[in-house]
Amino acid sequence: MKNSIYKTESEYEKAMVEIDHLMKKGEANLSDQELATIRQMALSAEAYEKEYYYIEPPKTLEGMIELRMYELKLKQKELAETLGVSETKLSMILNKKQKPDIPFIKAVHEKLSVSAEFILQHI
Repeated sequence: MKNSIYKTESEYEKAMVEIDHLMKKGEANLSDQELATIRQMALSAEAYEKEYYYIEPPKTLEGMIELRMYELKLKQKELAETLGVSETKLSMILNKKQKPDIPFIKAVHEKLSVSAEFILQHI
């Protein structure tokens, strides 16, 4: 099981329990073998997640901004501060009542790490 991609949810869940158990020991307390094991299990778990937990990427700039806000655990007020805009402006852009301007788009690219290619395809 540790050398292959997990085939079932049960195998994946068992691996998550074992990974959690090893991680609780702390990296400094793990043997080289345990470190190798955890790495292999994590890679297999990642492959399983990509295959079975695939989430289609957003199809709009607004959707991508909301996804990044979720991933960064930001509230809309914090996101507005991060992007250097007012909450009102951010809300209007997210609700498609106002088009994003160049400074906003630049901030989305730089502060939220949204690729320029994605931005250009979706504005």
